[in-house]
Amino acid sequence: MKANKLKLYISMSLDGFIATTDNDISWLDSIDHDGQDYGYTAFTKEVSAYIIGRTTYDVVLGLTDGKFPQAEQYDCYVITRQDRASEGGVTFYNGDIKKLVDRLKREGKGHVYCDGGGEIVKLLMQENLIDEYIISIVPIILGDGKRLFKGGVPGTGLEFISSESYSSGMVQVRYVKK
Repeated sequence: MKANKLKLYISMSLDGFIATTDNDISWLDSIDHDGQDYGYTAFTKEVSAYIIGRTTYDVVLGLTDGKFPQAEQYDCYVITRQDRASEGGVTFYNGDIKKLVDRLKREGKGHVYCDGGGEIVKLLMQENLIDEYIISIVPIILGDGKRLFKGGVPGTGLEFISSESYSSGMVQVRYVKK
């Protein structure tokens, strides 16, 4: 049996931002070309659990009229600092992130998908929990905003797996933890 992994699958600007300073991600629309999904459908077929930060969760709700579409596909966990009851297929979690990830990887029927934001990525990196990085680099320079990699984490050696470029100008890179 193949071991489940925690995979970061996320987009960032060329200068390393995942959102503007006011959490706007509409710039991602610049790569919406001819129904291209950049491997997303194939990626999600191997996923059973989804982790996201509370701020990113709120941004998604704002874009989807208060619905969280990922809850229809996966066991969803919103990492938060507050106690909050589960709702709409989403579990709000404020416990030990390592225990959660270990349990999801062990008990899940597929990989664990992390979609950000930067604080959650930092938390996962501090605990050395990300097994694979799938980063789509969007051909835009935002100049300022919310960084994907915030710093304050131990260095991590990675092994290059692949890269793919698309007609939209986006480049997707894949690395695994050594």
